[in-house]
Amino acid sequence: GNVGEKYNLTRHNFGLLLVDQSAEDYSFLPPAKKFDGELRKGMIGDFECLLLKPHTYMHLSGKSVLKALSFYKIKPENLLVLHDDIDLELGRIKYKIGGGDGGHNGLKSIDGAIGKNYKRLRLGIGRSQNSNIDSADHVLGRFSSDQLEIIDQINKKISGLIDLALKGKENDFLNKFYV
Repeated sequence: GNVGEKYNLTRHNFGLLLVDQSAEDYSFLPPAKKFDGELRKGMIGDFECLLLKPHTYMHLSGKSVLKALSFYKIKPENLLVLHDDIDLELGRIKYKIGGGDGGHNGLKSIDGAIGKNYKRLRLGIGRSQNSNIDSADHVLGRFSSDQLEIIDQINKKISGLIDLALKGKENDFLNKFYV
C-alpha cells in the first residue's frame, strides 16, 4: 500500500486494511517501526506470524520486504503478499504462488527484490465503470461507503480463514470464503 492520509482507504491499500483486520482479530503486538515499514508480531493459530506494512510506497515495497525476510531468515515461499487486483471484481479473491505482476508496481518491486516464488492473495477491486477514469486514478481513488462495508465483510471473513492458507489448505480457504 501507500502511506499517508492522501492514500487512506484507497483501493490500492486494500491489503493494508486486511493486515489491520488480522492484527486486531489475532491480538498482534503493537506496531514497531522496522524495515522501512510497520511490523507487528503475533500468532495465527499455531503459526508465529509477522505482519509488515511497508512505508516505502507501493512501487518500492520490495525494499521493505527484503529487509524483513533477510533479518528473520524467512524464505520467500513462506511469504504471503496481500494486494489489490483491478482485474478481479470487488468481492472476489484469488490465491496463487508466483506468476506475473499484472502491471502491479508493488509486485514488480517485490519480484525484483526476492524473486517470484511467494504466495499472493489477490483482492479484487474491479475496474471503474466510468471509461473516462484512468486505471491509475481508479486504483488510487477511495472506496465509497458502500464499498467499505463490503471490504470490511471480506476482510473479517479472510482473517477468520487465513489459518487454512497458512496450513497449506488453500483450496479449503477459498471454498469456505465463497460459501
